[in-house]
Amino acid sequence: MESRSVRHGRRVKKKWNPFITIGILSVLILAAFSSLLYWLMNREDQKALTQPPEAASSPIAADKPGGLGAGSGANSSAGQDQPAGQQQSAQPAAQMPAASVDPAQQTKPAAETDKIRLAIVGDVMWASRVESLMKEKGFDFPYREVKPYLEAADITLANLETPVTAKGKPLKKDYVYRSSPEALPEFMKAGFDVVNLANNHILDYGKEGLVDTLDQLDKAGLKYTGAGRDIHEAYRPAILEVKGMKIAVLGFSRVAEDQSWYATVKQPGVAQTYTTTLALEAIKKAREDADLVVVMAHWGVERQDKPGKDQVNLAHQYIDGGADLVVASHPHVMQGFEQYNGKWIAYSLGNFIFTTNDVPATWETVILNAACTKQRECGMELIPVQTKWAQPVRMSEEDGAKLFNRLTKISINARVDENGKVAAR
Repeated sequence: MESRSVRHGRRVKKKWNPFITIGILSVLILAAFSSLLYWLMNREDQKALTQPPEAASSPIAADKPGGLGAGSGANSSAGQDQPAGQQQSAQPAAQMPAASVDPAQQTKPAAETDKIRLAIVGDVMWASRVESLMKEKGFDFPYREVKPYLEAADITLANLETPVTAKGKPLKKDYVYRSSPEALPEFMKAGFDVVNLANNHILDYGKEGLVDTLDQLDKAGLKYTGAGRDIHEAYRPAILEVKGMKIAVLGFSRVAEDQSWYATVKQPGVAQTYTTTLALEAIKKAREDADLVVVMAHWGVERQDKPGKDQVNLAHQYIDGGADLVVASHPHVMQGFEQYNGKWIAYSLGNFIFTTNDVPATWETVILNAACTKQRECGMELIPVQTKWAQPVRMSEEDGAKLFNRLTKISINARVDENGKVAAR
């Protein structure tokens, strides 16, 4: 039987269906439009992939960001920190000051822009022979070789182990210091933002000298902690806000002449930590308000390079109480590091700007660079420094390696590698 499509010996054509043709054309047009849209949407991404990335901005050339309020030091004029994702060409190392070329201060990737960079140093004072050298060579003399490192941080801290005043009467003790307020401007121009006053020299010229020191610091706009006109001010943290983070800095001393040095409700003095109640209460309160809590302690035995049991116990209690980083001074020599419950402790940073004696260990110190996140995690790197005759200078690579090796030996379950990075072991 013949097919329906074949009749009388010839093939009969099927009828044309316009709807099928329209459907096919619609599919082709839609496909072409989709391809064009996809190409336009991805044009910029493809362009970015074919171009070399620009160098990230250098923290050495960057200024400290705003928002530090009355406690900020004078800023450098090199430039402003760039927002996340925005970059600028880094200054070639050959054109930078020799002292500023350091692994800890090199260009940081954009992923680290959410970290707060702290630079912390040990004991600072401008009395005695230090004062003579500064008057002879200029009040900026102590910072000429290390200023780039100090400026590079978001916040720079020190232990100020001297009253800054022309008032008061000297106490009867072995070593009595008093520094001129004239030293403050260059100190702040070097980048310092906060000082700890909880130490065994801040009352060398009595309560009158202490109160005038507080007045001088307020007048200069330099933030402080660890001492005050009463107990409330002494235990009150210095608060700084940078990069959307609030940082609280507290200072406590376990070195005082006697109880008359303790701040009370009715008298000025230091925030003592012979007992722990007030210190832990201050840490707890700071923890409630701040993203990061830093404790600067003054403790230990002079010229001993290992911490005593009281130092270790106190540091652990501070961290258990809510501190994120503990950095201390007083022994006038470097002591080791420890990581406890994921937090770092620097038991003593030694002298930074101080009188010079014939004990080589007192000439060794570091600038401690801590990079901390809002998640309360900190990493630490050290810049090795020799400090003699009121001028800290970066050590040679060889001397720095020797210091790092020695610090590894005296640290508690921690090591310092050849680049100055502190790590748990």
